[in-house]
Amino acid sequence: MKLQHFFLMASLAFLTASCCKQNADDTQLPPITKPQITIEGGRLTPEALWAMGRIGSVKTDLETGLLAYTVSYYSVRENRSTTWIRICNPVENMRVIDEFTGSDPAWFGNSGVLAYLKGGKLYLRQDGKDTEVEGSDETEGFLLSPMRDKVVIIKQVKTVQTTADKYPDLPLATGHVHEDLMYKHWDEWTETAPQPFVCQLDITYRGEGISIKSAKLGEGKNLLEGTAFESPMKPFGGVEQLAWNPNNEEIAYTCRKKTGLDYAVSTNSDIYLTDLTTGKERNLTEGNGGYDINPAYSLSGEWIAWLSMERDGYESDENRLMVENTKTGERRFLSRSLDDHVDEYAWADDSTLVFTACKQATVHLYSVTLDGKITRLTEGQYDYALGDMGWNEVYLLRHSMREANEIYKLSLADNSLTQLTRENDNIYSQIEMGRVEPRWQTTTDGKQMLTWIIYPPKFDPNKKYPALLYCEGGPQSPVSQFWSFRWNFMMMSANDYIIVAPNRRGLPGFGKEWNEQISGDYGGQCMQDYFTAIDEAATNIPQIDKDRLGCVGASFGGFSVYWIAGHHDHRFKAFIAHDGIFNLEMQYLETEEKWFASWDMGGAYWEKDNATAQRTFANSPHKFVHKWDTPILCIHGEKDYRILANQAMAAFDAAKMRGVPAELLIFPDENHWVLHPQNGILWQRTFFEWLDRWLK
Repeated sequence: MKLQHFFLMASLAFLTASCCKQNADDTQLPPITKPQITIEGGRLTPEALWAMGRIGSVKTDLETGLLAYTVSYYSVRENRSTTWIRICNPVENMRVIDEFTGSDPAWFGNSGVLAYLKGGKLYLRQDGKDTEVEGSDETEGFLLSPMRDKVVIIKQVKTVQTTADKYPDLPLATGHVHEDLMYKHWDEWTETAPQPFVCQLDITYRGEGISIKSAKLGEGKNLLEGTAFESPMKPFGGVEQLAWNPNNEEIAYTCRKKTGLDYAVSTNSDIYLTDLTTGKERNLTEGNGGYDINPAYSLSGEWIAWLSMERDGYESDENRLMVENTKTGERRFLSRSLDDHVDEYAWADDSTLVFTACKQATVHLYSVTLDGKITRLTEGQYDYALGDMGWNEVYLLRHSMREANEIYKLSLADNSLTQLTRENDNIYSQIEMGRVEPRWQTTTDGKQMLTWIIYPPKFDPNKKYPALLYCEGGPQSPVSQFWSFRWNFMMMSANDYIIVAPNRRGLPGFGKEWNEQISGDYGGQCMQDYFTAIDEAATNIPQIDKDRLGCVGASFGGFSVYWIAGHHDHRFKAFIAHDGIFNLEMQYLETEEKWFASWDMGGAYWEKDNATAQRTFANSPHKFVHKWDTPILCIHGEKDYRILANQAMAAFDAAKMRGVPAELLIFPDENHWVLHPQNGILWQRTFFEWLDRWLK
């Protein structure tokens, strides 16, 4: 199922740091520290993958020059993680000044004071000592005001009457009663909404110094008081969806002011500007049909920027970088010449912004001036994500198919790039990574398609290898230089497979036309692109054994596997589908975000005069089970409310009833991803045992 493009780096929740935030219950347990691991054989293993530190956010203190960043470690034995905050001096070779558990670091702007969250509470840390902010219980996120005298606190607010509320004499009843849609979302029953509270932050200092004695929050004003609306928006939104203006008197927040059916069929969110002095509110993006999110004021407050999609119901519409002059109302579309999505952005100064975008299967950093002039700032076979802005420098997270996130500093003066962290060198030094090569292929309609070929470590050019066709999810998520802690290409190659990973039709990074072609054409050109990728590679890469080909994928990639299983004409000897759509008609009604199904499928299956919809549903994989003849592994999480687990169960049952060898792996406690360490290890072992059984 596709993920909103403006959540791309949050879906490096999916790629890099899923479930890295410390669970509130874990704060009472001994913290997980950096594990020491010895790797036998010089190849990446699931255990080594889970031993890696996962770097998340990075924040710089403009006053002291210090950096604070988060890194998470996992314990497979204890089946949990701990997130650490490190305060380092980048000038002194990242010397660690302080290290402690917590999340969401933000510099307080007062002689090295750091605000952070732990166990649902806000803390201020100064000189290695913590001050708990009184009244900050159940905080999920926070945003300090420029003057540091106020703070926006994000809390969950109850929005529906539960069964226990309605029937107090049935406190143990587990049933849910609903009268409208969006009763479930992502992996939860929808009973609360995150809402922003503007609170006074009162700090008492010792004597006349700057040493903090105590801190407390005043009574908060809920900007969405009396509503069931969300801000930030579920499931991935954070405090980047809100912003203070520099004068401390105005807040911009993102909200889709809809509930129930209206919410389920629309992507129309807006940016609201609230004057805290007068209480007046203005809809900055009124009239725009799609997502408007992530506002940010320029340093002087003269401009406000945000990300905007134009069309309602299309969650992968072009994500545009927009600005408006706060005095004149002049509006500009800064990323017009990009012809692709902006993923995230930040103000570099009053007239320049920096942003990341995927172009030709790599995510790089760009700058853009207020007149729309775009300049690329980074190069190489990598993906970059924004960390934080310093004085004329940008702190970045960089990863690739060969390495997890590390922190880099880019000087805007001379474009020099400096690596600051080496979190996993102890693991990299013990293993050999496979080679990654781009390969341009000619599709059936004469287009050029970029496909990544990943070779095994210790690759022998005189040997034949089994190969895997990787089918991407989304469907409109790029096959860029991502590093995944589950769908890890280095892990696959370490098991002596050659990986063929195409940027088929319907992926960003190759222009708007290429990205949008997939909508309403699920069984069409994108599937032909998959066949092109594996056929061309198997024909022209002599080390690929044509008789030992597998096909794997998750989400839309899982749909692709189910569809290809009925159309592959004996190309493949094994399939693996994770969280895939098997029956499109059921998926149209089962998924909670109806805008997705309506846009991508072209309409409802009962619309008999709708040619696009009828073509989509005619290509449902379940209608081609009579052609299934190849072993298939079906994997799903029962808390996945975007694509319900019955899809995998039905596919497995169909295969067994057809006499096709099949296996089913169900996770009762996982959602659209696999987030628990022991489940992750089980996933890897089952994945490779299945492939090895049929391809080796």
